[in-house]
Amino acid sequence: MELLTVKNLSFTYPLCDVPAIQNISFSIQKGEFIVLCGATGCGKSTLLQLLKPELIPNGSQNGEILFKDTPIQKLSPEISASQIGYVMQKPEQQIVTDKVWHEMAFGLENLNTPVSVIAKRTAEMASYFGVGSWYDRSTSELSGGQKQLLNLSAVMVMHPELLILDEPTAQLDPVSASEFLTAVRKLNQDGLTVIIVEHRLEEVIPMCDRIMMMKDGKMIAFDKPEKAILSVKNSPDLLCAMPSVSRLYLEMESDGICPLTIRQGREYLAQYDITQRSIPCEPYQHSENIALQFEEVFFRYQRNSPDILKGMNLTIYENEIFCILGENGSGKSTALKASADLLPIYSGKIQVFGKKLKSYKKGALYQNCLAMLPQDVQTLFLRNTVREELEGINTGQLPFDVEKLCDRHPYDLSGGEQQLLALAKVLHANPKLLLLDEPTKGIDANSKLQLIQILRKLKENGMTIIIVTHDMELSAECADRCGMFFHGGIVSTGTPKEFFTGNYFYTTPVSRMTRDYFDNAVTVGDAVKLCKLNRKKENIS
Repeated sequence: MELLTVKNLSFTYPLCDVPAIQNISFSIQKGEFIVLCGATGCGKSTLLQLLKPELIPNGSQNGEILFKDTPIQKLSPEISASQIGYVMQKPEQQIVTDKVWHEMAFGLENLNTPVSVIAKRTAEMASYFGVGSWYDRSTSELSGGQKQLLNLSAVMVMHPELLILDEPTAQLDPVSASEFLTAVRKLNQDGLTVIIVEHRLEEVIPMCDRIMMMKDGKMIAFDKPEKAILSVKNSPDLLCAMPSVSRLYLEMESDGICPLTIRQGREYLAQYDITQRSIPCEPYQHSENIALQFEEVFFRYQRNSPDILKGMNLTIYENEIFCILGENGSGKSTALKASADLLPIYSGKIQVFGKKLKSYKKGALYQNCLAMLPQDVQTLFLRNTVREELEGINTGQLPFDVEKLCDRHPYDLSGGEQQLLALAKVLHANPKLLLLDEPTKGIDANSKLQLIQILRKLKENGMTIIIVTHDMELSAECADRCGMFFHGGIVSTGTPKEFFTGNYFYTTPVSRMTRDYFDNAVTVGDAVKLCKLNRKKENIS
């Protein structure tokens, strides 16, 4: 049974000549799990918003969208609100009340649902999603992962038939992201139809029934995962977003069934006669000069609240890229803000290029010295158009086409485009020390590869870069050293190969797939090199 049908759909934003969506047609069966993917700005979020009547943006729309054979514009507000659920990329933007229990009940209250029914449904969903232990807490006290689970449970309490998710794990650590996607998969297995936009495709593609790929506002593939991935084998900008195991396989093989999961990848590696397990690595040599140093740093947000930074010690050297990883709410962003003198520590010492923060007077810290890309990049936008935001900035190094965006308001850009625009503004300050808080949030895999090249070039030119991230592949590809943040400080550091090969969850898919076969492979490039140094066993059927 078709739950959703889209016929010849096109959409153009006001004052834009090029449509954001161009002549898209497809149908989705009840109970399917669909992954929607494509480059930043290709129209994914626009398409999702067009499927939710309350979120349809201003602009010119052609074509038809049917939900259970009814045009969505003719759905009653009650049907639209309850049967088409939507979870946004930024959890804070969806939460509207001050208490967890009230957030879960809010939608049903607005549908004039009897109190007894509200109580039953919220109790059931709180138990299902493990919300019970924080049911009475303030929403402002929740971690990013908890807020996103709350959003999901607040949608599911309405009993929707279609669940739409727009990059729901973009701000989650690996463990929280896995827990969230596991909950979504369980709902789908119980019969819920799911459409999800994700740039983290390692986990969602093995879950899905079909992949829809978009490019420049058009649908270029809509098929089972194995076939869809093979169809973009010769399109590097799309292939780079696919699961690591699939990319490794397509580097080594020309035909056959493309593996999707870590288990299938390990089965493929078992076909090799492993005689060389590791790649020789040059020992990492850091500079003698220190760019940033924490010495026994303590910080708390309120006098009577617990410490967030607990005697934190950290030394980062000039001209290195240092990635900080750790769970949501552990204090990573707090440490970054303290480094930029945006939060007042109450004990300890922070030095930037050998000088205490207090020694930088009259804004000297931010004058060709230190710049920071915050987690909420919208706080950097002060003008009405992208063109005005980029005034005086060299746009030649931006990893996306800025010309088609110049006349749009910064808030109308996709999450990934906003991220890249904000980075351009931060780099214009010409800092020696660059602090980045989740710089790959919302950007596609190809743009991430271009961003990595930009970061490497900045390092070559003498810049020191500190990145707070949940992106394991970014860290593996570009970091000189990585640090695990836990319990108020950095508990371990090491080069990417040292760091990731010793972890189980905070590691890359390649490391999980190749352990027991290779000793220090953490990127697809590493695995390809080692596969080429070893031969496949003979007489393998």
